[in-house]
Amino acid sequence: MNITLNNEPLTLDGESITVEKLLDLKRYTFKLRIVKINSRIIDRDSDSEEVINDGDTVQVIYLMSGG
Repeated sequence: MNITLNNEPLTLDGESITVEKLLDLKRYTFKLRIVKINSRIIDRDSDSEEVINDGDTVQVIYLMSGG
C-alpha cells in the first residue's frame, strides 16, 4: 500500500492500516497532535478504528506552545 505521510511517499505492507498502528510504526508518541486523513480531522478517540487505505494522504501535526 502506498500513502503520502506528511508530504512524503510511504510504502507499507497490507491493504490498510489503522491510525493507531501507523503512529506506533512511525514512533509518533507526542500526545498533543492532530491526525488528518485526506484533509479530514480524525478524533483522537478513534485512532484504533480509523483506517488508512491505499492512496490516502495523511498528515500528523504536532501542537506546540511557546511564549
